[in-house]
Amino acid sequence: MKLNILGKEKIFYESIDSTQKEIWRRIDKNNIQNGTMIMANIQTEGIGTHGRSWHTDTKNNIAVSFVIEPKCSIKKIEGITIQIAKLLIKTFEDLYNIKLEIKDPNDLVYRGKKIGGILTQTKVQAEIVKYLVIGIGINTNQKEFSEDIKEIASSIKNEFGIDVDNKSVINKFCELFEIWLTENKILSY
Repeated sequence: MKLNILGKEKIFYESIDSTQKEIWRRIDKNNIQNGTMIMANIQTEGIGTHGRSWHTDTKNNIAVSFVIEPKCSIKKIEGITIQIAKLLIKTFEDLYNIKLEIKDPNDLVYRGKKIGGILTQTKVQAEIVKYLVIGIGINTNQKEFSEDIKEIASSIKNEFGIDVDNKSVINKFCELFEIWLTENKILSY
């Protein structure tokens, strides 16, 4: 990746409870750098919004979280989840010429089925964002889904018949996101 901050440190787990939880554990121990990215093949307790679970029970999907230390006003990052969704859509358009949709505020969908989700969490002190933690889960290459979600969830593979290179998706998204963060003066280096 040709990036200054995002993904400079990458940590990969074959299996972990949650990439998002691991970021917060490292923040609590003061053992993490700005831009650190944590990825996993399998998450046993992936987190969605409103305390829901995010299923990552098969390999070859995207399960990634990263931390940013923006040190900016909380108002400056309003709407960031939608912006992340727009950049993910652009990523898939640029790489695979496919068009996903956004289900406000944090889902990527296609034909009404959930393909991915975004979770943004912050640690704020005196209206200043100290940590912005972003989790992204995308069903890219999964073929089968459990009975409880198979009517509402799908994958890029199932919908478009293509094999997704997860590394390329993450790299492209990080490049677009770092440009956006820099242009909007949320990230500086």
